[in-house]
Amino acid sequence: MLVLSANYLAMVGSTSNGESKQTLLKMIVHLPGYPKNEQVLMKKKGEITIYDIASHLKVSPSTVSRALKDHPSIGKKTKKAIQNYAAKYGYQPNTIAASLRNNKTNTIGIIISWINRPFIASLISGIEQAANDAGYNVIITQSQDSYEKEVANAQALFAGRVEGVVISLAMETEKFDHFEQFINKDIPLVFVDRVTDQLNSDLVAIDNFDAGFKATEHLITQGCKRIAHLGGSQIRNVYSERQKGYIAALSKHNLPLDESLILHSSLSAEDGHHCAEQLFGLNERPDGVFSANDTAAVSLIQSAKSKGIKIPEELAVIGFNNDPISSIIEPQLSTIYHPATDMGVIAATQVLKHRKNKEIVKSESIVLNTELMVRASSDRSIHKQLVG
Repeated sequence: MLVLSANYLAMVGSTSNGESKQTLLKMIVHLPGYPKNEQVLMKKKGEITIYDIASHLKVSPSTVSRALKDHPSIGKKTKKAIQNYAAKYGYQPNTIAASLRNNKTNTIGIIISWINRPFIASLISGIEQAANDAGYNVIITQSQDSYEKEVANAQALFAGRVEGVVISLAMETEKFDHFEQFINKDIPLVFVDRVTDQLNSDLVAIDNFDAGFKATEHLITQGCKRIAHLGGSQIRNVYSERQKGYIAALSKHNLPLDESLILHSSLSAEDGHHCAEQLFGLNERPDGVFSANDTAAVSLIQSAKSKGIKIPEELAVIGFNNDPISSIIEPQLSTIYHPATDMGVIAATQVLKHRKNKEIVKSESIVLNTELMVRASSDRSIHKQLVG
């Protein structure tokens, strides 16, 4: 077996002149013991191209190209020989080069916060479903709620020539300059869930105010008088609107607003436990909690149970999103159903609509409804029936 020295390979790799490189390759081929099969050399060089196939079969590159596309102008014998050869040596069409020629990548970029959140996973599923149905692929990036990462993701997608972007903003984002590059090139942007109205772009969201209102009012109908709220960053529309709905419900039912009962965090599981410690440490602890997501709500229930606090008799809890964990925790968590998959489908459809008709200049805001899902964590009527 022949082993080529690193010097030979380095000489080939570093030679820029085409003729010089071919001369070096021929020298290597004629070394004693080197396999005479020219395809061994081709494999060492990397993936084969249309030009390699054309050279071996002594046909033109255009003939190879048409044969690989099963064009009727190429004879059956020639077509079969080309296709067999391409399959044997693993020819793959250069889709990147083709997209550069056609100025079309058939790719939609996605910028989301955390890919491992159930809501985000459902959102992505909807985007991908609509994109794939239209012959598009998706590239998914996550900001991890960092403004810097979001900027880097936007730049990477722009450099990758995506044909549209669906964005759910990071918790930290307050400036939007990094999206101007897409707008300037008429690349459609659609913001979903965590949105901004500072750009001329389509928005897909839910009525967060109404959702926050009905979640809080549900706790009030269960007899809660001192209701806490676990909220997220108030620079994000989803959390600021849910909190406004919470406040409006208290006002409607003439319940006082106690600022000590409003806690803001990233709403992680750890945050849920930490918020529980703060609330349970108050001289007058709450008898109800509306959490702006299910993750923090579940952690709070776990903390309450560890302290012997009865759910929902002593503390009624409702979350948001209808994540799978909401039906696993005991008692099952009341929540707000958030139509994530539908939002993803609509967001991708809006991108595709703008790609198809670039004459559309007016942005569109699409607002979806939510649904209150009452379960055992807040339904005190079930407990009263059992006691009775």
